[in-house]
Amino acid sequence: MTKGSMGLGVIAGFILLLVLGWIPIVGALIAGLVTGLIVRGVGRGAIAGFLAGIIGAIILGLLLSIGGAAMGALFGMAGLGALLGGAIGGIIGIPLTIGNAIVSVIGGAIGGALRRV
Repeated sequence: MTKGSMGLGVIAGFILLLVLGWIPIVGALIAGLVTGLIVRGVGRGAIAGFLAGIIGAIILGLLLSIGGAAMGALFGMAGLGALLGGAIGGIIGIPLTIGNAIVSVIGGAIGGALRRV
């Protein structure tokens, strides 16, 4: 049996997390499920779902830091803005996205198991 593309699965899971991430638990579960269906296999689905969630956490942290620096630059304090944006990303954004990554692992494992049948 040929395996699906891990990269395509991670990208699809990341995009679905962006689109459906606002739905508590179910959005991440659906994103993981689709990821698992793409990559085929329980372990591969779980890994791809987790990677999609982690990439989302990293991008969210970067966007908050860059946004904070941009807002700080408007007021002449770019360093302080980046520090505050990073702190907000670390305190609020990243834990929420890590939770989505953990739920995506479960969805990826289920999707991978369904694809094997």
